[in-house]
Parts: sequence; structure tokens; C-alpha cells
Amino acid sequence: MLIHRAAMEDHENLTLAPYGIRSSASQGRLHPEPEAQDRTCFQRDRARVLHTTAFRRLEYKTQVFVNSEGDYYRTRLTHTLEVAQLGRSMARSLGANEDLVEAICLAHDLGHPPFGHAGERVLQRLMAAHGNFDHNRQTLRIVTTLEERYENFRGLNLTWEMREGLVKHETEYDQADAGEYNPELRASLEAQIANVADELAYTAHDLDDGLRAGLLQPAALSGQALWEKVRAAIRWDGRELTDLNRHRMIRRLIGVQIQDLVETTEGALLRSGASSPLHIQQLSTNVVDWSAPMQAMQTELKSHLREELFQHHRVARMAEKAARFIAEMFEVFTKSPNQLPGELSSAIAQHGLERAVCDYIAGMTDRFALEEYARLFDPHTRP
Repeated sequence: MLIHRAAMEDHENLTLAPYGIRSSASQGRLHPEPEAQDRTCFQRDRARVLHTTAFRRLEYKTQVFVNSEGDYYRTRLTHTLEVAQLGRSMARSLGANEDLVEAICLAHDLGHPPFGHAGERVLQRLMAAHGNFDHNRQTLRIVTTLEERYENFRGLNLTWEMREGLVKHETEYDQADAGEYNPELRASLEAQIANVADELAYTAHDLDDGLRAGLLQPAALSGQALWEKVRAAIRWDGRELTDLNRHRMIRRLIGVQIQDLVETTEGALLRSGASSPLHIQQLSTNVVDWSAPMQAMQTELKSHLREELFQHHRVARMAEKAARFIAEMFEVFTKSPNQLPGELSSAIAQHGLERAVCDYIAGMTDRFALEEYARLFDPHTRP
């Protein structure tokens, strides 16, 4: 039996909460297209993201540890998939549109440059006089301009709701700049879910990777409220952190935070009386959030991660090397653009030299950036 788009849209009308965004009510795309008959517009958005070059490159972009550090650590791709899974789970519980949440989650990190936050910081400095750089804007730039896959338009021609969700991506480390996407309105319920899914994933999984690498010590976490809450929940005595115990701890850490968030958000939704997606965006505060006690425990844990993981000499050295690599490549390419690949000439003419160089570097994987650096500076490497 074939299930056509109309039936899927009818199913959304029956199953979504009143404040969940219906695909049938989408504000549409920048460039008019006939919609597919076998999937909703948000399902189509999701598929378009998955098929991009930028999405495939996430496999070799850093989360915390450079890809060459080992096969077990998270990359931007594995992080993105974990965010999408968490987002769908929370969306289902809260009556939001799962397909839209998943699509936003899958695209939210497309604009990240190589070498994680270190790469972003150096590009921000280098582009300060040339329109600046941040990965949220770069994500929107990728899906509206840089990806070339269709005959009649540049980018992916995603729906308004998808683009707005990307523009309003906001976490502790990311600040939204809504620009032309109704800046007076806050993020939709679906975008808010994607934001907290990202925050939850990187905290839990940075902790997991830090413990696995030996950069974080269980003894140093003893006494932290959230760590102790999770340890007690799985009845671990806190002595030997085996791989199995670490998996149990991280799994339960995610579980208790999701439970708290869903319960807290349900209460906020009921108190708001929200009856439509627009109503959610007109509220004075976000509805998707954790309870105050959970936020306090999360803050304590994040502070520990900043001090013990991100300031660890191994991570700091990688960050400093990354900053040097990117800065030196940027300088060479802007001073001697004839060293850029020939296919970038049209991008330079259209966007300017500095922006074209920034786009080129931001699109690199960690591995390609290291190889390109060697081609530029190592006399023993072939150009």
C-alpha cells in the first residue's frame, strides 16, 4: 500500500500537538517547486541535507579530538547523528514535528570549519574586517548558496521553517542572529528542541570521550551533584570505571536529563496555553528547558569540563596547532591567490577574495586541511 504525502499530512494533523508545525502549513521555499508525492516537505529537507557534500565532510571534522587521535572519539558526524536521535525522541514526547526537528539537527553543524571551536575562533579573527564568520551563518550560507546540486537554483532550496530553525540555532556556545527570519520571534518549538538536543549531546559525549581518553578522572568528578545522581541511579560504587560502567553512566546521564527536560517543558507548555506554532514563538521565554535544579547541576558539570578537558594540555596543543595552520593558510591564499584551486576563480569574482578563501578553508575536513598545509609549506610534499 502506497502512503502519499496527503495521508502523511493528515497523520500529522491527528498526532501533533496544536503547537507542532504541520508540513502542510509550511511557508514554502525560496524557489517554487512542485512538492514530492511520497514525502512531506520536511522529509524532503532532511533528504537534501543528507546528500550534501558538507554533510559527508562532517565525518572528518573535529568534535574535541582531531580525527587522527583515534577511531573511538566523536566527530562532527557522529555528534550530529546523536543530536538527531535525541531530537526525534524529545519531539515525539512533546508532540512536535519529528521530521522538522531531525532535519534541523542533521544540518545544524554543516558550517563548522575544521578543528572545532579553535578553527572557528581563528576564522572569526581573520574575517573580522571582511564580514566576520560564525558557523551558524556559514551553515545558512551552505544550504542557500554554496551547495550546487540543482539546475534552477543555488543551495538546497529548503523550507522557511527549516532555514529559520538553522538561523535561530542557539546554545551556551552559539548565539543566534536571526537577520531576515523574524528576529522579533523566538525559535519554533522544533528549533528549541534541536538546540537542547545539541547541548545535551555535546556535554554528555565530551564527558564520555574525556573519560575514555584519560583526560578526565572519575575521582575528580566525585561529589558533583549530577555525577552522583547518575552513579546512584545505576548503583555503581564509584571505584573502577570499566568500559561497561562508563557506558551505563553516560546512558543514564542522558536519560535523567531528557526526563527532566520533557517534564519541565510539558509544564511550561501547559502554563503557556499555547495553541499554535506562532503562539510558541511569541512567548517571552523559551518553553523547552530544564528545571532550575537540573540547570545548576549541568552548570557544575560544564565548568568541570571547561577546566579539566578543554584546558588540558593535549587539547590546548591541538587547538593552538589548528589556529596556526588555518591562519598561515589564510595568509598565503589571500596574498597569493594563484595558489588556490582554479575552480575558485568564479567564487572570488562573486564573493570577494577573503570570503572565497574563508569558504574554502571552512569547508575543509581536518585531514584535508593538514594535507593542504603540507602542500603549501612542506618542501617534501608534492603541490
